[in-house]
Amino acid sequence: MCTQTALRSFKALWSSTKDITKLVKEGSKVSRKGHIPKREVMPDAKYNDRVVTKLINNVMLDGKKGVATKIVYDAFEIVGETSGNDPLEVFYQALENIMPTLEVKARRIGGANYQVPMEVRPERRQTLGLRWLVNFSRARGEKTMVERLSKEILDASNNAGASVKRKEEMHRAAEANKAFAHYRY
Repeated sequence: MCTQTALRSFKALWSSTKDITKLVKEGSKVSRKGHIPKREVMPDAKYNDRVVTKLINNVMLDGKKGVATKIVYDAFEIVGETSGNDPLEVFYQALENIMPTLEVKARRIGGANYQVPMEVRPERRQTLGLRWLVNFSRARGEKTMVERLSKEILDASNNAGASVKRKEEMHRAAEANKAFAHYRY
């Protein structure tokens, strides 16, 4: 039984090796690093929303997802009570106000480093927005994380708060280095 399994795995390995050599002979490029597909994020239980799940994952520390979920849901309840609107709408408005459209990346050209303004991809925009929301929430002075997160969401939805300031800072840096935009890659 063991030899049959070994034989089967050898045949599978041999056939995949033949496929690769065939591709190489045909002239196509074969990547040695395998392409790892992005895992799809499952929607959360209460709001059935994938972005809320990403927020929960950002809030989570030491793998304690239950604690993070409770923090986010309680913060959303406070946001709903305070604003009088749907907390999900307020959250999306806050995220829209936080997400940057431009960023600067260091590029070395002729022995000098230039800060080259680049457009931010939509996925990275969302990731940066969520990261800033959580990080600046943690830096706030309120007593609990629930209060901090809810206040930061409310501030961001009103175009105020540290996370919105960070976005404006990033846009100012891109504007200041507009002269190097032709170095984009």
